[in-house]
Amino acid sequence: MTATIYAALQKEGYLLAGELGDVNRRAWVYRQMYLDSGKRSVFPLIAAHGALWAVGYFKQGRRGGMLLSLRYLFTPQLRRAKMAALEQFADRFRAINRKVCAESYAIYHYTKRHGGDDFIRDVIGDGFADCLCACHDANRDDAEFGRAMREKLFLHFFNWEQEHIVGPAVTDAFAAFDWEIVKDLARRTRLGFSYFGSNFGIKFNNFASTEERIMRGLQVYRRAEDVGLDQVEHALAHYKRSPAPRLLQCRAAASVRMPP
Repeated sequence: MTATIYAALQKEGYLLAGELGDVNRRAWVYRQMYLDSGKRSVFPLIAAHGALWAVGYFKQGRRGGMLLSLRYLFTPQLRRAKMAALEQFADRFRAINRKVCAESYAIYHYTKRHGGDDFIRDVIGDGFADCLCACHDANRDDAEFGRAMREKLFLHFFNWEQEHIVGPAVTDAFAAFDWEIVKDLARRTRLGFSYFGSNFGIKFNNFASTEERIMRGLQVYRRAEDVGLDQVEHALAHYKRSPAPRLLQCRAAASVRMPP
């Protein structure tokens, strides 16, 4: 029975997450999870920034790919193949974001409704289940859930999705992409979330490294806390991607009750 309930929440999560290009929908879902937690679970807020920032990053990457593909100008078939491979590479990362959104939704709402039962502990582990249930309890009781607990919960979410979703998929994406110069640029990704500020930036040495992604993820989280979570939430508007029209349709289609 519990497995059926969890599967239904996964299905709901994927419906809300939309197709690969439906980034606004996913940003909306992430933000609603953050709000639904009473602004205690920060992972979805950071994930919303990641999803929206990636739109511009992929556009920039495609422009860079077009320039680099000029070396194949006199072999048009090869040039088309390189650009198609680049688009497939980007789509793999869009698929990762979609899956993280849907699975995070299922985990969050299952624990909110059914607590840390044996089923969900088998899925996410005891520590994650205990921390997320503590978040739900604090929200229900209008109790404090301080920075140390928020960081602990963020790390549980982040480490789980890195181990079970992102890590294997990123490894596969880099292995399947046969354009070394562009792949090398992708490894040295520079994050520029809208709340960072002009004096703060994060540049990867190797984005393909799970260890480095976890280290950088903690930096991104701590920057959010230092800036102030309300300011981080307001900074979602800086990407200038209004979610309202399509996301309201998505909300009705999924028939879920979430905060406005």
